[in-house]
Amino acid sequence: MTDADRPASPAPGAPLRLVDVQAAVDAELDRIGPVIDELGALFTEAGHELALVGGPVRDAMLGRRSNDLDFTTSARPEQMDKLLRAWGDAWWDMGRDFGTIGCRKGDWVVEVTTYRSEAYDPDSRKPEVQYGDSLAGDLGRRDFTVNAMAVRLPGRELEDPYGGLIDLAHRVIRTPGTPEQSFSDDPLRMMRAARFAAQLGFSVDPSVVRAMTEMADRIQIISAERVRDELVKLICAPHPRLGLSLLVETGLADRVLPELPALKLERDEHHRHKDVYEHTLTVLEQAIDLEPRLAERGDIAPGPDFVSRFAALMHDVGKPRTRRFVDDGTVTFHHHDVVGAKLTRKRMKALKFSNDEIDAVSDLVELHLRFHGYGSGEWTDSAVRRYVRDAGDQLERLHVLTRADCTTRNRKKAERLRRTYDDLEARIDRLSAEEELASIRPDLDGNQIMEILGIPPGREVGQAYQFLLELRLDNGPMSEEDATAALKEWWASR
Repeated sequence: MTDADRPASPAPGAPLRLVDVQAAVDAELDRIGPVIDELGALFTEAGHELALVGGPVRDAMLGRRSNDLDFTTSARPEQMDKLLRAWGDAWWDMGRDFGTIGCRKGDWVVEVTTYRSEAYDPDSRKPEVQYGDSLAGDLGRRDFTVNAMAVRLPGRELEDPYGGLIDLAHRVIRTPGTPEQSFSDDPLRMMRAARFAAQLGFSVDPSVVRAMTEMADRIQIISAERVRDELVKLICAPHPRLGLSLLVETGLADRVLPELPALKLERDEHHRHKDVYEHTLTVLEQAIDLEPRLAERGDIAPGPDFVSRFAALMHDVGKPRTRRFVDDGTVTFHHHDVVGAKLTRKRMKALKFSNDEIDAVSDLVELHLRFHGYGSGEWTDSAVRRYVRDAGDQLERLHVLTRADCTTRNRKKAERLRRTYDDLEARIDRLSAEEELASIRPDLDGNQIMEILGIPPGREVGQAYQFLLELRLDNGPMSEEDATAALKEWWASR
């Protein structure tokens, strides 16, 4: 089960009752009992300690179920290797350098890690792995108190030396030791604090916020890939506004996503009472509300969709570069869609996203204003075809982004925009049914072009192909006879 399959966290700030937490833990331990009890007995008989630790314990207290279980042990990797090979159905050791051995048994995925700590040299991007010798020591080196709880096995005794249970009930994120020491050990934990706020709806302790602010520069020693992964998890969380606001407040966003805080300096040209930063976060939340459309109408799996969410977050990042003051006191941001797409592509490359993700998000940013040329339905069928062609396989996400981008408080205007976009989608559906818009091609292919014009492969074939494509977009489907005549006329006019 993924995070998306789990029950949503309670609303941010809602307290939890300890009696409910205890009941949730008991129920989850009974559910996973066959696995944890068997593994606990296996390690104990071999002379090692074993405990369920971290996320699975925290999630059990929140009533969230998963078949992915994390354990910590006094055993060293070579000792775990023998035990898990004999116990599991499949086995892997990609994390051996970090003291982790994994295996699968039935529907359960298990990872066991030797008691350890991870620390950074001042200029290092890679953690130094040090093995520990006690469960208490291992828990003290973990990122936050709600992740520094364990259940000793096979006896099922709760170990909570840093008050994680109380913090979880109060829905607050704190560090086991001082936040300064925790973030020195691993600066990525500053982003993880924002990510957990977004995932769990928790508040962050003021001392943690203060340390994040003072140590924000430290994030720059972390690899772009690790920063990217945390950012993706944050944006795909149930409450991304909480995490993003914390990144901006502490200055971390200035180091990892500077385009976002830059929006706080601008004002929206249509709603001058509202800055672009707040507008952007609202668009993100409205895009999240519209996500079910992607599974209903497109080929996108249900659950959080990073591409549509990140496009919503980045759609106006071109505004700071394109702001212009007009004599009448208004502000314009002409071509911010094109500039924003370039900035988005540059930022995503720096964060080491895949080319497919970069292309998808950047295209959405560049296209997000296109609908506003539709007016009250003045587009010709040719313009509708071009809209579909330019959106390509991102059409459903473009529908979501365009609808989410309406944040006006004027109900009549919002309703008018909604009806207008409903009309555009209906026209797209009608033309798609008639003409297979998603796969628009000229009415003649390259081989036919070369045969009709008597020319070899080369640039002229591509020019002829483009002419026929534009003709197809303008006029809709043509017969082979009419397309041939048009091609010959175009060729003669050259």
